[in-house]
Amino acid sequence: MPRENRKRGKKNKKKAEEDPFYEDVKPAFLEQEPEPTGEPSWIVAASTEEINPEAPFGYVDADVKAYFRTVDVQIRDWQESQDEVVGEDEDIDPNEQRRLFFVAALTEMHGKEKQLATDPDCSAILERMSYSMDDFVRRVFVDSLAGSYEKLVKHRFASHVCQTLFSIARDTVSRETRGIFPAIPENQEKGELRTLTSLVLDICEELLPSFASLLMDPFASHVVRALLVLLSPSLSSTEDSPQSAVRSKRSAAWKAKQGPMKSVFDDDKGKGKEAPTKSTPPEFCKMARRFVEVLREQLGDNEVRALAASKVASPSLQMMLEVEADQNMGNEPGSLMDRVMFGIITSCREDPQAIPEESDYLGTLLRDTTSSHLLETIALHCPEDAFTVLWKVYFKGKLARLSNHPVANFVLAKAIERVSADQLADACAEMDGVWGKVIRASRSGVLRAVIDRAATLGSLGREVGEAIYSAFDLSTPEEHLLLVSCVISLLPLQEYQLAVASRSNESPKKEQSQQRYGYGRSGGPSPPCDPLEPKIQGSILLQSILRLPAPHNQIVIDSINSLPIDNRIRIAHNSSSSRVYDALLESSTVLPKIKRQFVMDFIGHYHELVDDKIGSRVGDRCWAFADTYLKEKIARSMFEYEQTLAGSYYGKFFARNLNLYLLQRKPEEWRNMQSEKKRQQDQANAALAISPKVEVVATTTPSTESTSKRKRKTRPDDEIEALFDATLGNKIKKAALAADHVPPAAMEPPPPKTKSSKKKRTEDKELDAVLGAIRAAPKSEEKHGKKRMT
Repeated sequence: MPRENRKRGKKNKKKAEEDPFYEDVKPAFLEQEPEPTGEPSWIVAASTEEINPEAPFGYVDADVKAYFRTVDVQIRDWQESQDEVVGEDEDIDPNEQRRLFFVAALTEMHGKEKQLATDPDCSAILERMSYSMDDFVRRVFVDSLAGSYEKLVKHRFASHVCQTLFSIARDTVSRETRGIFPAIPENQEKGELRTLTSLVLDICEELLPSFASLLMDPFASHVVRALLVLLSPSLSSTEDSPQSAVRSKRSAAWKAKQGPMKSVFDDDKGKGKEAPTKSTPPEFCKMARRFVEVLREQLGDNEVRALAASKVASPSLQMMLEVEADQNMGNEPGSLMDRVMFGIITSCREDPQAIPEESDYLGTLLRDTTSSHLLETIALHCPEDAFTVLWKVYFKGKLARLSNHPVANFVLAKAIERVSADQLADACAEMDGVWGKVIRASRSGVLRAVIDRAATLGSLGREVGEAIYSAFDLSTPEEHLLLVSCVISLLPLQEYQLAVASRSNESPKKEQSQQRYGYGRSGGPSPPCDPLEPKIQGSILLQSILRLPAPHNQIVIDSINSLPIDNRIRIAHNSSSSRVYDALLESSTVLPKIKRQFVMDFIGHYHELVDDKIGSRVGDRCWAFADTYLKEKIARSMFEYEQTLAGSYYGKFFARNLNLYLLQRKPEEWRNMQSEKKRQQDQANAALAISPKVEVVATTTPSTESTSKRKRKTRPDDEIEALFDATLGNKIKKAALAADHVPPAAMEPPPPKTKSSKKKRTEDKELDAVLGAIRAAPKSEEKHGKKRMT
């Protein structure tokens, strides 16, 4: 046998042992014995496999992901079409149909919650589904993620799921605090389900050891802010300020593109109105205090100051300062606020009369785009003695430069909201002669803050009025009447007059320029910016002036009264400037006779006022303010414009309030009806002013609400319908009935659909066609003193 064909001996055995493929397939008994480590043989070493950070709990199966895409499409469709009229021929209750679909989705989700939460597509679907979960399902869902929240809040997609869960948990926690618990099915095999309150506390215990690192994590920081809003009652009571801190502008824009996020069940619509102020258990306040204490222990002074310059950690630190102030911990030496303020609170406790040196760090915060928001929070929540030192060292004597700075003017405006009367007087004296530069630089926030603070203090109205005139270069009494025109366009007097002159010169050439450059055409370029266009900042300034005490807000009222009626209507038709009229009618410092005169000045021009989307809202405000006598004057002035209102897309809604048909034929009944409506409105406003926590109780029963959605809109009764009622007897019309006039028959459940009911619906449709033809016919004419019906 040739030598090269031999397969035995040490040589071949060594070659087989050196083969890399052999290493993978060799049996276990050939492996070498492990070296002794001193541990028992039954201890197995942990797996050394690397965890994929994108999917730490595994990937979602393709079929499961496809199923949840269909779930997302269905829920989107229900959420977007929730306010539309439901068809009459539906035999299945929509809520029951949706519950069956939702139960199937929850069953498929069971056991895969963590994988779905970390999936880029399914995480958004879980967010959408969470809004439709009841209290029991929310507790099950939150409990299924227990033990993994430290990983989930750091995940790119799962963090948003956690944030949504903490945001919607407020309603469930509030109900649990008031002793309202859902019915839990008895199942001894799966153990006891914890309440959402205890689950949130356990999540906080899980996140406490790594809390400082979570503040600086780009994905976990917004979850921490949502958790703090849930824990702290002061942050939970305000709806606007915490949301702006929880979500960035980019995140809010993305959330807006996802469509409406709300429950798909009709019976859950009123849950948000049951308690305007959410109840918070006392354990949450203690847990929020522990978060502050942990952050103090884990971070030093320089580390806390470094958080202020971070775009990720600065909003979280800002909220921590608010929580610290709410817990009355901010005035302690060594607090988070004291560290950021470079020891101002400590120096005030040691020597109240001492004035520390100016710090470059706080000067940088004052002018930095990111850190300036933190300094605004400090100016609002720091102790009183510390704010006095802060004002003397960093603001006083520098108001002219700070008010014109693109970033520091916002911090200065926040600080002015807290100054005393003496400090406000010194600020007005220091800013004398600088207000014009502030307005030309479009930095009106400081002036608005001065006006609001004067209105709050109820003093310095004369100084504020002089500052307003100085800001817009209005010196003579004739120029004072142009205040509204200058302020609403945010232009000083000279620039306003130049803009008016240029507009009058260009008006004959406006149509020619539009034809030449294609302004206003579809796909053409947009017209140049009009300098006289009302500005939002100018509208806010006028609203603030109207809240000043009675003698000092007269400067705006006189300017409005001096405007021609066409200019007043033009102001009412703009979305920004129309808010000035709202402030005039709502301000408690404006005398009632002035408001009444303002409403009367539009008599004879209401048909022009309400023939606009924004103007119709102003007309409704004027109508709601007027008493019965003034309403009758307004309504009688609209007799000749009845056809104009009926043909106007927006004016027809105002015509419904007038009810001119009833006023012409039964004036006394019309007056009684308006008086009753006014009395009910005043009672509702008084009850809301006394107790804002009063629950709004619907006047219709749930069965009536569900059936009224399937019916057409209410039509006002007239003589023609009364005639058909008398002719046809007690035939039930298909029109929806008003809540105050629901007959007992309408409260009963509808009978089962049969052939006779279908025949009845056919007859009703024929009756509606006859009624529509009669309404479309010309109205009655008067001939020889008698009415002729056509």
